[in-house]
Amino acid sequence: MNGILNDQHLIYRQIAKMLEDGILSGEYAEDEQVPSTNELARVFRINPATAAKGINRLVDDGLLYKKRGIGMFVMPGAAAALRKRRQEVFAREKITALVEEAKSLGISADELLRLVEAQAKEESL
Repeated sequence: MNGILNDQHLIYRQIAKMLEDGILSGEYAEDEQVPSTNELARVFRINPATAAKGINRLVDDGLLYKKRGIGMFVMPGAAAALRKRRQEVFAREKITALVEEAKSLGISADELLRLVEAQAKEESL
């Protein structure tokens, strides 16, 4: 697990996001074990209870499951569910804000689409 914690967000949320990112990137495949609470606590020098809170958030979201006495594992279908959820959040938060800002600047829908396509091309999407 790679990553750096910061003071901008709650630590347990950062731990959960790092694990989510690992699931999305394929670092943690379906039915594969994720780092334990103690491993996370040691690597990031945090309280094990804080690491557990981040892991438990993913259990509550249906992305991880527990094998008693062994550890936490990635739920089958977790990457697809996570990708869908993040796409919905992206559309709701980013696209809505983009369209509202374009409207306030007098940018037409066609021009906005051209701008997005040009940027995507530049970024090799």
